[in-house]
Amino acid sequence: MFVIDPDPYSLPSYRIGPFRTADLAKNHLLPENNKVDLYFKERFGNRPFLYTNNGRKAISLVLNHLNLKEKDVVTILTTSGNFYISGCVTAEIEKKCLWSRDIVPETKAIFLNHEFGVPYQYPEKLKALGLPVIEDCANTFLSRNADGEDPGIVGDYVIYSFPKMFPIQIGGLLVSKHVTAIQEHYGMNSDVLQYVKNVLSAHIDSLGDIAAKRLFNYNYLKQRFGELGISERFQMNEGIVPSVFMFKSPHPQLDLPGLKAYFYSHGVQCSVFYGEEAFFIPVHQTLEKEDLDYFVAVMKSFLKKSSYEVV
Repeated sequence: MFVIDPDPYSLPSYRIGPFRTADLAKNHLLPENNKVDLYFKERFGNRPFLYTNNGRKAISLVLNHLNLKEKDVVTILTTSGNFYISGCVTAEIEKKCLWSRDIVPETKAIFLNHEFGVPYQYPEKLKALGLPVIEDCANTFLSRNADGEDPGIVGDYVIYSFPKMFPIQIGGLLVSKHVTAIQEHYGMNSDVLQYVKNVLSAHIDSLGDIAAKRLFNYNYLKQRFGELGISERFQMNEGIVPSVFMFKSPHPQLDLPGLKAYFYSHGVQCSVFYGEEAFFIPVHQTLEKEDLDYFVAVMKSFLKKSSYEVV
């Protein structure tokens, strides 16, 4: 059985990302290893890359390099077209200029957000605009688009966030032909940089296993939630590796903010997909079948407490 309504001082800790408290010691003890440099050189070819403390720092470096003015606009486009966008992204943009979800005369750059592991399908008409393109691939490190290609192939600047995919608390990557100019104004602490490389190098040969485990977990949750009459929000087409399990609300009047509070009260990081009747929970590679069963039990309990029929 699983404990429902646990003592608030004895909660488990399930994060959207795969980092766990036990990884503190594991990562600390890792030997020096720079294997990941070779991986990125092979993956990105002649495109230079720059390690950063996190994805937010990479965004900041790009915006500074573009020399945007206060009244300039960065237009944000997303996979779903929903108005939801992470506050981490908009907060960085607001430090430099304005942002919009529409292309306007003041637009000076396009920010493509590949949401939740699902690549944005880049329309040809955007290329005709001649604007610099920033691709946020934080959640699509392992995904491929409909053509089997890396989602970050069209961007003038491509950004990754390592905690989304690896058991690490920090680390980001900026890929761009402008890296040489950008890194003149940025230097990452050498100890932190080596730490990031050590952790990534320890996992970089396991990308296939990581992708397979995430897909297994996703499909298992899809099946179990389906038994409750709950369906997935995004279809997992070939090549997509999910960053979360997102599902549609089974009832139009279901209290999604209340569901968020309920999952958190059971130690599960989650969120409402604001702008839609949808919700997401963890699906990463460190979760086992029993962890997923626990998520299902929490969901069933909430539905019962909310007086909705549980299948």
